[in-house]
Amino acid sequence: MIKAYAAHEPKGKLQAFEYDPGALKAHEIEIDVQFCGICHSDLSVIDNEWGMTQYPVVAGHEVVGTISQVGDHVKDLKVGQAVGLGWHAGYCNVCEPCHAGDHNLCAASQPTIIGHHGGFADKVRAEANCVVPIPDGIDLESAGPLFCGGVTVFNPLVQFDIQPTDKVAVIGIGGLGHMALQFLNAWGCEVTAFTSSDDKKKEALEMGAHHTLNSRDHKAIEAAAGRFDLILSTVNVKLDWNLYLGSLKPRGRLHFVGATLDPLDINVFSLIMAQRTISGSPVGSPATIAKMLEFSLRHNIKPVIEKFSFDRINEALDRLRSGNAHYRIVLHR
Repeated sequence: MIKAYAAHEPKGKLQAFEYDPGALKAHEIEIDVQFCGICHSDLSVIDNEWGMTQYPVVAGHEVVGTISQVGDHVKDLKVGQAVGLGWHAGYCNVCEPCHAGDHNLCAASQPTIIGHHGGFADKVRAEANCVVPIPDGIDLESAGPLFCGGVTVFNPLVQFDIQPTDKVAVIGIGGLGHMALQFLNAWGCEVTAFTSSDDKKKEALEMGAHHTLNSRDHKAIEAAAGRFDLILSTVNVKLDWNLYLGSLKPRGRLHFVGATLDPLDINVFSLIMAQRTISGSPVGSPATIAKMLEFSLRHNIKPVIEKFSFDRINEALDRLRSGNAHYRIVLHR
């Protein structure tokens, strides 16, 4: 039996829960969970904000641990190996995106925490090609958030061929944004942090930003007209997107990784006349996650975390709900 923590209703407290995972399938592996980050997506699933939660739900998709079992057809992973598991626990492996290596775009993928029990548990199972080995030298206790938030902000650098000479701005210095600053600085970009918090300005500069701009100061943003090659939005709130579009260079890109639920009110002429682009992306493929881990090791990039033991999981969730987490929360044994 796998021992876990499950929610049985929206916004419900997590309770001890056991389930029988059955026999290990030929292409699966089982992970002994040592650490598991908590992401806002976990809250969204626990609370059924997306309307697809199946209760009881065991959340947790920023898993770090060691392999305890491997299926008969798994040849490239071994028992005892340190690995991580992110948003996906399975892919169809036959669609065009899967064949192209874009597994994260697979329409038939199996999310780790939707219709599948995740990492708020002592063990979790997943298909082997969703699991990524962790290089020696990576700090395991802070590695979990890299498998969701980290790859989410790293993936656009790979997908859009961001150059080290580019000027890039990040909107929102929080769970995603603080990692984006580190990646972009190490990538070689000139980095600007948009933040409404005076308290975060100094920290943003320490984490890799070369400049800061007050996201509530419209005049300051207007004065930055035509400055940026890329603006990476990590927030989930509605902003004056036309104001930010004006700060892009010709052919610049406004890219969303934060899931704002409000429709975008866009002046199309701002796009047409400067040939600008608006785009978005999810987490990365396993290959991109592996590349991100190597890059993180080389440049000593680590999420800033707060730690809670697994038996304090409800306290940890309340901390995340409060909006005061600094910046990612990780559960540990």
